[in-house]
Amino acid sequence: MIQTLEIKLLEGIYFDQPWSCTLEIPIDHSLEELHLAIQHAVDFENDHLYEFIVGNSPRSRSSTNFDCQSDEIYETSVEKLLEGSKGKKVFYYFDFGDSWLFQLKKSRKKPVEENPDTFYPRVVSENGKKPIQYPDWDEM
Repeated sequence: MIQTLEIKLLEGIYFDQPWSCTLEIPIDHSLEELHLAIQHAVDFENDHLYEFIVGNSPRSRSSTNFDCQSDEIYETSVEKLLEGSKGKKVFYYFDFGDSWLFQLKKSRKKPVEENPDTFYPRVVSENGKKPIQYPDWDEM
């Protein structure tokens, strides 16, 4: 089954314009695979630590965190992450120094069967300007 997610950039060191995308991903993919899909969607290099956060805010003391250095990141599926987030928000936090923060929302669409002719995960739409992870300092 394929789940549609809305991914929205909330903040980051070089964040200057809104950006969001709609991503289709198999519900049995791991959080590591979701991380890689987001990295690909935003054209970032996969070169820093990250975590997924489920809570009322990304800094909530009562949040549940899935850290990239734990086995949970490989053992937890997209489906399990979303099931555990009912009534809460899901955040993806990348590069703890530059603080790229994204919010993930399950779309209102119900999961659909995979199309055998389609490669997943995939970005199906995008809005705004992608942030630049490492801007050219001469242009700043």
